Amino acid sequence: MSESQLSCGIVGLPNVGKSTLFNALIKKLAAAASNYPFCTIDPNTGVVDVPDPRLEVLSQLSKSKKILPAYISFVDIAGLVKGASQGEGLGNKFLANIRETDAIIHVVRCFEDDNIIHVAGHIDPLQDIEVINLELILADLQMAENVLQKVEKQAKGKKESPITLATLKKILDHLNKSRPIRALSLTDEEAESIKMYTFLTSKPVIYATNVSESSLPSMENAFVEKVRQHAAKEGNIVVPICAKLEEELASLSPEEGLEYLRSLGLQETGLNRLIKNSFQLLGLITFLTTGEQETRAWTIKKGTKAPQAAGKIHSDLEKGFIRAETISFDDFVKYKSRNAVKEAGKARSEGKDYIVQDGDVILFYHN
Repeated sequence: MSESQLSCGIVGLPNVGKSTLFNALIKKLAAAASNYPFCTIDPNTGVVDVPDPRLEVLSQLSKSKKILPAYISFVDIAGLVKGASQGEGLGNKFLANIRETDAIIHVVRCFEDDNIIHVAGHIDPLQDIEVINLELILADLQMAENVLQKVEKQAKGKKESPITLATLKKILDHLNKSRPIRALSLTDEEAESIKMYTFLTSKPVIYATNVSESSLPSMENAFVEKVRQHAAKEGNIVVPICAKLEEELASLSPEEGLEYLRSLGLQETGLNRLIKNSFQLLGLITFLTTGEQETRAWTIKKGTKAPQAAGKIHSDLEKGFIRAETISFDDFVKYKSRNAVKEAGKARSEGKDYIVQDGDVILFYHN
């Protein structure tokens, strides 16, 4: 995963609200294009900024000319039906698209509507989840068997092959019990040995439970509760959304949208919650830089040390790293400027072993 090109694949059966949600996302992006360099990479991919109110605050203090948020891309993955692993629907294209994403957002229908026909003829979110999980497991089984045969042929004389072979056999045994790889406990060595293979069921999942407007503002109902219980067993996240509401909000200005949300008893859009949860799910944080030219959020993995964080800005900063002048966001806001923070003795000089924290406002020194 390249932190600068994060992507989440949106999957779901037909008529669950997947395309409605994605279209709302695209409308939101198009509306924000003046503030953010929006791009549609292809017809089913959109890049969206990660909501972060800290950027606006820092920008005002630094009188920045522009704001550059962290971003994440969403891929609307089409063609998933029962039998996708055997090439049904757009099966092979679907599998290729999902392999390239870092996480899966699984839209699950949690509403009744006689006007919107369900492919199975009735509403059963757990059965819907099972259909998609099974297709992903079958695709992984096929891939694991192929990889195992290949590795067995190449194994002679290679030191790293025994651990890879043992791990692949462990994975096959697990998949044959209809269980996803993410539910399998692997040692660091085992995980490293299969890192190059993009298994679909090893990707983390967010269940986006799509409810009707009658479930607002709580967004809870018996269907959502079933998904919550299922997700808890897997260690996955549930984010309730109302795709129809998101579509309505996308056509309003930010001010009108906020007013409409509050009138419904809500504080934040489902899209924002989905974006933020996706970011957290992937184990990511942002550090901040600010000045007259720009205020910017930089994406790094949790646990990243200062020189590697500097390398996200430019490789020369990592190579010639001397120190990181680090200020907490709260201190920057309290004292209003970098110089005032330094005068108050609140600016820290951090070395090569410093682990960057979310919201650190950093100035890197290098030679």
